[in-house]
Amino acid sequence: MSGLFVDLDRSSPVPLYFQVARQIEAAIESGQLAPGSRLDNEISLADQLGLSRPTMRRAIQQLVDKGLLVRKRGVGTQVVHGQVTRPVELTSLFDDLTRSGQAPRTDVLLHRVEPAGDEVAVALDLAPGTEVLHVRRLRFSAGEPLAVLDNHLPPEFTDLGAEDLQQRGLYQLLRNRGVGMRVAKQRIGARRGTTEECHLLGERRGSPLLTMERTTHDDSGRAVEWGQHVYRASRYAFEVTLVDR
Repeated sequence: MSGLFVDLDRSSPVPLYFQVARQIEAAIESGQLAPGSRLDNEISLADQLGLSRPTMRRAIQQLVDKGLLVRKRGVGTQVVHGQVTRPVELTSLFDDLTRSGQAPRTDVLLHRVEPAGDEVAVALDLAPGTEVLHVRRLRFSAGEPLAVLDNHLPPEFTDLGAEDLQQRGLYQLLRNRGVGMRVAKQRIGARRGTTEECHLLGERRGSPLLTMERTTHDDSGRAVEWGQHVYRASRYAFEVTLVDR
């Protein structure tokens, strides 16, 4: 942890292990500790900071549990990556990653026109059996898999190409067609990932994943997309600002 300054307030009611963990986390988020950086062993860190070994061990374990650090036998403790924090706004994941410099990449796993089943028809306010575009994409951030995005779009967008969806975000493509996304109904949850989802996202089988279901409407109130997405809980979080009125 060469060059990393940790300032501890020993008179604070905030536990020392939490102060250490939060400052290391801040260094990871700011890029001061880049992915792959190695930390000194816990005994050395405890000595440097004047802490007990159990306190230092607890601070490191907290960051391991959050997916920011990993312990590797024969290598030591390394920075894995920073967590992607996304505000809950009417934006696309591609837009948010691009804006934050996360270098998004997309693999299109499924791209086909198919009859709308009952659930899709209700979400998009269509008659069952209406042809819709069904796309499934694997979204990467800084080279790491982050989310599996499953979307259905109404008939007027069935000509959207797989190559376009690989190169650009869905909302960008819709905006280019003059669609003004106005309002969305969104539900956020969590569940265990399926075997396929965990394989795609590089997680252990049965790992917890964040879920997001969203139906987006344009200026006229027409539903323009229905999405069911899953995200790596170890790398992703939704952020909400609350205001007292």
